[in-house]
Amino acid sequence: MTEDAIKTDLTDILTTLKNSFKKTPFPEIQQRQQDLKALKALLLENQDALIKAMDQDFGNRSSDDSKIGDILTTVQGINYSIDRLKKWMKPSKRHLSLLLQPASARVEYQPLGVIGIIVPWNYPVFLGLGPLTAALAAGNKAMIKMSEYTPHTASIIKQLVDKYFEPNKISIVEGDASVAAVFSSLPFDHLFFTGSTNVGKLVMRAAAEHLVPVTLELGGKSPAIIADDMDINTAVDRFILGKTLNAGQTCVAPDYIFCPKGKTQQLIDAIEKTFERMYPSVKDNKDYTSVINPAQHTRLQALIDDAQAKGAVITPLGSDPGCSKTRQMPLTLIHGVNKEMLVMQQEIFGPLLPIVEYDTLQQAIDYINAEERPLALYIYSFNKACQDQILKSTHSGGVCINDAAFHVAAEDLPFGGVGSSGMGSYHGSEGFKTFSHAKSILSRGRVSFGKFLFPPFGTAVHNLIYKLYIR
Repeated sequence: MTEDAIKTDLTDILTTLKNSFKKTPFPEIQQRQQDLKALKALLLENQDALIKAMDQDFGNRSSDDSKIGDILTTVQGINYSIDRLKKWMKPSKRHLSLLLQPASARVEYQPLGVIGIIVPWNYPVFLGLGPLTAALAAGNKAMIKMSEYTPHTASIIKQLVDKYFEPNKISIVEGDASVAAVFSSLPFDHLFFTGSTNVGKLVMRAAAEHLVPVTLELGGKSPAIIADDMDINTAVDRFILGKTLNAGQTCVAPDYIFCPKGKTQQLIDAIEKTFERMYPSVKDNKDYTSVINPAQHTRLQALIDDAQAKGAVITPLGSDPGCSKTRQMPLTLIHGVNKEMLVMQQEIFGPLLPIVEYDTLQQAIDYINAEERPLALYIYSFNKACQDQILKSTHSGGVCINDAAFHVAAEDLPFGGVGSSGMGSYHGSEGFKTFSHAKSILSRGRVSFGKFLFPPFGTAVHNLIYKLYIR
């Protein structure tokens, strides 16, 4: 299909959704809750089919990775939104100074219209239907571009949306990168993108043509710091699930770890012991997710080869080397790293874990601050002063202290990046506000003193007003 044909088709879909929105520009709470309940039913009544589709797309996707990372987290977000929607929709009263009295002021949250959502492949349900939850809670329509790398999941979601929702509320779009490029150039009322920083720049550039506001959930190299006071085995227990879930193909997975000097071998031994307990084997292990496709597997292997060629020590974990056929790559530790290695320059997005030794905590902080601001930062310490030092000295989209990745599952915490790791946030009330227009309303009744501000200026009333307010 030509670019013009793609644009015509997508424009027609968007126009239909916009016209549908115009008929009901402010859905009442009952309608929004009904939509959210329909989305919840879609997930719970079809979770086995969705899990099977994701397994087909990955080659091997752990059913528990899918339940934890895609189904459970999305349902939790829906439940949270349903329970708090009345509070979110309530107009917010605002203060007015004496100068503007008598009057009242409030902010009402108005649906924006049609929200465009571009979904990545790594968590195709959570990162598609999660933003949709916020869009529906705010009263919008939605047009969702699914990833071409998860075609089975995209297909079933499209079928289920058509089954569970009335026409012209949600439209699912399938197709390759050429479709995504056209999609990002459409005149949405808001565009939400999850993906890489490089593609995020292209999306933002395309959206700028129509002044479409964007939320960009990107990535980057999320560091983890094991402080000197922290027991190494405890630290490993706290971060390893966040790194191995979905075989590390998670935007907030720990990307590299700072280890106190002299404790690297202890850390390697602890990670190896824990990993082998979790995954006695990697090859054909249904609990261990595959790398999504051959291209990603080749990319990850190239990072290993580059690091090894430049002097790093490579330690693949597990009792077997994994399987290139099923693309099950074991967690691979890389130490003796330096900034010349590609693995320390690029977001890893897979089961590779570089280890960086540090002498002082400030050295680790300086290293982080010299790089682009990450999506997440992880602190492993029970020392409050140490925690505060890192928190106040670094920037990141979010932080976990003595945990990894699961701040994303906290429904009431805003999730988003900063700098090159993204802009804007969603989840909870922040998601509702992201997809709403905060309309300011100043209302006067029958009585108004506004005429006292009329010219000619310099009267006694004007002078009194100035004296009251200039202080």
